[in-house]
Amino acid sequence: MNESAEIVALVEGKTEGIFISKLLAPHLARLNVYMTPIIISKPGEKGGDVRFGRVKNDIGLHLKQRTGTYLTLFMDYYGLKTDWPGLDDARKRPCAKDRAEAVNRATRNAVCRLFPERRAERRFIPYVAMHEFEALLFSAPEILASRLQVKPALIANIVAKCGSPEEIDDSPDTAPSKRLIQLSNGFRKTTTGIAVAEDIGLSAIRARCPLFDEWLTAIERLPESETD
Repeated sequence: MNESAEIVALVEGKTEGIFISKLLAPHLARLNVYMTPIIISKPGEKGGDVRFGRVKNDIGLHLKQRTGTYLTLFMDYYGLKTDWPGLDDARKRPCAKDRAEAVNRATRNAVCRLFPERRAERRFIPYVAMHEFEALLFSAPEILASRLQVKPALIANIVAKCGSPEEIDDSPDTAPSKRLIQLSNGFRKTTTGIAVAEDIGLSAIRARCPLFDEWLTAIERLPESETD
């Protein structure tokens, strides 16, 4: 009998939830991993305010609900507030890989300290997108350019200058989302962004975004841990 795993993904907004529902969940289901996206919340408010003081409440809630369910985060590094574990350290790091490692490690350590009785060290998999979800859309310059109706060279030059989609920085003027708006006033995250992601496909995104691929690979392997 094949083992299976259930995992809740706490996301900061609607777009990430749609991305998971349309692209990740069907892919993972074929591997017996069942992912459900849930937007972080507090009374009268959903998404947008990515403070650890707020998100930790949702983390604790979902770790307590079902002891056999895994939990992951899908948050943008760009939107993290100053109370986020590891953020000060990450800002001193020169590259996306090191920044992501600093934040994810510190986040995992903080959650394990807060909820030791919930087996967080086994059940919790943090993921902070570098530097935004929109960076994934730069994985295929020609496809993105076609959707935005701009020259592919404009997209390719951004990626070449930064080094890779996940290295596109977190400046308020040059973050991935800001660049997309500058390229096209018609860009909409929940519609254009999802359409581009679907056109590109998971394989191409993973090939150009190793941090995203590493996170998704860890989730794909969850059924293996159920046999341990």
